Amino acid sequence: MSTYRIAMVGAGGIAQAYAEIVRRDDRLVPVGVFDTRDDAAEAWAATAGTEAVGELDALLGRRADVVVIATPPSTHLALAARALAAGSNVLCEKPLATTRNEVLAVSALANDAERIVAMPAKFRFCADVQAASELVQAGKIGELRLIENAFTSRVDMSNRWNANASISGGGVIIDNGTHAFDLVASLAGPIESLLAVETARPHSMNVEDSATVFLTMASGLDARVDLSWSIDKSLSDFLKIYGSLGEIRVGWRESAWRLYGEPWQAIGTGYEKFAAMGGALLQFCQSIDRSQKPLTGVREALAAATAVDASYESLRRRTWVPLAEFG
Repeated sequence: MSTYRIAMVGAGGIAQAYAEIVRRDDRLVPVGVFDTRDDAAEAWAATAGTEAVGELDALLGRRADVVVIATPPSTHLALAARALAAGSNVLCEKPLATTRNEVLAVSALANDAERIVAMPAKFRFCADVQAASELVQAGKIGELRLIENAFTSRVDMSNRWNANASISGGGVIIDNGTHAFDLVASLAGPIESLLAVETARPHSMNVEDSATVFLTMASGLDARVDLSWSIDKSLSDFLKIYGSLGEIRVGWRESAWRLYGEPWQAIGTGYEKFAAMGGALLQFCQSIDRSQKPLTGVREALAAATAVDASYESLRRRTWVPLAEFG
């Protein structure tokens, strides 16, 4: 059994999930964690079974197979550059970088270092999403007509870095939209053009808090993405796929499909965070030694970043924006 040496940079909320993932899988061997907050790093280390390292260079000097970056987005480019220069492959939490151009810069650095870099597109590794994709590919619901995705819940971001554009790169579009655009593209192929519409934001917010993005895919299919930090639509399903013969619903706790007029058939028990995130991490590790073809890489991160950039341009112009404008 192959094992992979994992170094963690950043020990915040999402990073703590990685600590549990590493603890559960003997193939993932933690070599240390660095965070500017000693208490957060110590908590990560205690869960994962490793040690907190006081200096980033000291951690990178341990030549981990994979450096996982889970820090605010404005730091991603610089941290990825240092990890790649140290000889490690890089799995960087979403968004890979704050703009398309920064993603291209990370990609160029990875090519120069002869290492690989990717963003963990965790929803692609959700078992229910994979089951839905198989139904679509098999033609079970006929010709695709519409995809709807909603990541809407109430989370107070007013005092968090996520709502500081100089750190995050924007608001809910770059935060939740990065996953949303990748999820839709994984089912329907490249996005051709989009229209972003912002919902009136709370007075305390300096970035977009809620938005709807309408997508036209290169295949001609239409899609819609609803994003919010403050509007809880109380939806049991985060993904709905409509075809000419039937529909699929992928939910947080259960998923099912049906032909129109017929009973629903279960396809899964909903989104499981540790399984999805762990699947993304493990497949990235296995892609290093070519034991498994990577499901996602820098190309998918670039596509998501392009959609994010186009969304902000659409908000500025108040019109549809073709993604081809971005190269």
